[in-house]
Formats: sequence, structure tokens, C-alpha cells
Amino acid sequence: MERAEAVRLLKALERCDLHALAIEYGVTVKTVDGRVNKGWAGHVCERYLGLPINSAQSPNFGSWELKSIPLKRLHNGKLGFKETMAITMIDPYNVERTSFENSHLLSKLRKAVIVARVVGTDYSKPTVVHTVTEIDLDEGGELYEAVKHDYEVVQNCLLDPERGFKALTGRMGIYIQPRTKGAGHGSTSRAFYARPKFLAEFIDLSENI
Repeated sequence: MERAEAVRLLKALERCDLHALAIEYGVTVKTVDGRVNKGWAGHVCERYLGLPINSAQSPNFGSWELKSIPLKRLHNGKLGFKETMAITMIDPYNVERTSFENSHLLSKLRKAVIVARVVGTDYSKPTVVHTVTEIDLDEGGELYEAVKHDYEVVQNCLLDPERGFKALTGRMGIYIQPRTKGAGHGSTSRAFYARPKFLAEFIDLSENI
């Protein structure tokens, strides 16, 4: 599916609660053992567009990537980003040997569509689609160069024999950070995450759009 067609279809979901679609498409929101399926909203969007759920590192629609992020209501009543956005896992062997220009990170960000949704205080509250936004990380721009620098900070850490994979920390990166992926402090996996600073470059959080 071409990105323009996907955006057209997804925009029809703006102001809609994704819980109803989760039921329609049989996407599990909460498992029988009581755990919330953290990626359920994204899975709903994939099913809506006719894509089988998968976790491949290549963009999930071939030339472009689909992402879903939660927004929350702040104390001042305005909307804000609830969390950072997972982009792709960090395979140290691959990142050490791959330039930013050929990286999984750039392939995910070069052309993407982000479905931003307003969530409540827990999973059972309405999850309403706020906006559907296209991201184009254009080569040579300031943001492109800043993200490239963040990638190379991670790459240099991996290549440093005195630091390596275990030294990667969420304190790294201005726009993109390497962070633990998975539950608990004992997780050994790491992934690239987009900070709110990156997301704010593209996503309009106003409510009169």
C-alpha cells in the first residue's frame, strides 16, 4: 500500500476510539493473565490497513513505516507526549558495521506515518486518534544531521572496547536515545527511541486542527 493511500484511510480514524476496532479485528488489549498488550493500538492500525502483525526490522509497509504513540492530558489541560517512541532494536553487530545512511534506524524514519492517540489513565479508557502525521527525514537537513550524530554516538560507544553494548544508556542522544527494551531492569536488550523533542518537530499537539 502506498503511503498516501494509508494516510487517507488512517485520517478517517481521527476522533475515533480504537477500542471498538480492536474488538472488530480481534486484537488483544489485555491478556488472560492480566497483562496489557502494549502494542495493541499499533496492531489495530496495521490490521485496519490490511497488514499482518510483524516485528521485522525493515519498514513494515516496504518503503514506509507505521508507528503509533500515546498522548496524555497534562496538569495544565494541554496535550503532551506520554512516552518516547520505540523505533527499532539495536543489534550491536549490525550497528557497529553500518553507516547511518544504511541503517535500520534511518530506514524506519526516512518515511513514516505516526498515529498519535489520546489515552486515559489506564488501558480501559478511550484511546482516541488525535492526528495522523507523515514524517520525512530529509538528507542534509539540520534534524537529519542531528539524528545521524545521535546514531554515531551509539555506534562509537559500541566500538569502544572500554564501553561497549552494556554502556549504552538513555542519557545518550538529543533526539534519538538508546534505551533498555523489555520489562524489568534486568533486560539486556536495547532499542532506539525517539524522544519527545524529535516527535515535536512533526506532530501538532494543538486541539483545533
